[in-house]
Amino acid sequence: MEHDQDEIRHYIRKKYAAIATSVKTEGGGCCSGGCACGQSTPSIAETSVVLGYADTDMATIPEGANMGLGCGNPLTFALAKPGEVVLDLGSGGGIDCFIARRQVGETGSVIGVDMSAEMVELARKNLKKTGYSNIEFRLGEIEHLPVADGSVDVVISNCVVNLSLDKQQVFNETYRVLKAGGRLAISDIVATAELPVEMQEDLRMHAGCVAGAEHHLVIRHMLEESGFSAIRLYPKDSSKEILNNWVPDGNLEDYVASYMIEATKA
Repeated sequence: MEHDQDEIRHYIRKKYAAIATSVKTEGGGCCSGGCACGQSTPSIAETSVVLGYADTDMATIPEGANMGLGCGNPLTFALAKPGEVVLDLGSGGGIDCFIARRQVGETGSVIGVDMSAEMVELARKNLKKTGYSNIEFRLGEIEHLPVADGSVDVVISNCVVNLSLDKQQVFNETYRVLKAGGRLAISDIVATAELPVEMQEDLRMHAGCVAGAEHHLVIRHMLEESGFSAIRLYPKDSSKEILNNWVPDGNLEDYVASYMIEATKA
């Protein structure tokens, strides 16, 4: 059954809201909790290791910020520096924002944007546990960022752009908010082959970060259209393991992969 964009968007928003209101300390492994996970799934701790998070990262975030979501750790290659401003697209419970704050220090700042009011509420609750004053979480869509022009040094995102139904607009907005010389560093699921029709029409696969994946060559073209340069797209070494955690023996690696995507605003 083919679904219209409003139906897909509503389903994704509803799934994220449900995840935010039922945070658990164990379980996880599906990107957004919406994919058709098979039998048992790895613990959040196990998932975090596969995604590229170090023990030192986990030790500095408040309880409830890590929900085992995502398809990689964008901060391993974002290389945020002290004093910089970092923007996280689809910040969820805030895990990447808290890690980014460690990198930018007291003189930098971090902004998290999420479309789910429940996720923003959860992230703000987590923030109160830290006492940090240079992190804020804003409600908004990544296609229409509530962020000023040319105000950000680094834009990160973890398995969220694939959920957007207008990725070109996301990259246009990202370009707008970046300072000259600013960097884009995102982990995301991209298509490497044409997805079967039944997969494209499965709402669970949309919320699970698979059905909305765009081909990596199309992503490159979109970034170029937005004005980015120094574009690099390459698969994450643990891509197959990440996908198998979501849908054991589902052969997702035949169609999609976890990619790291880098670009610069000239």
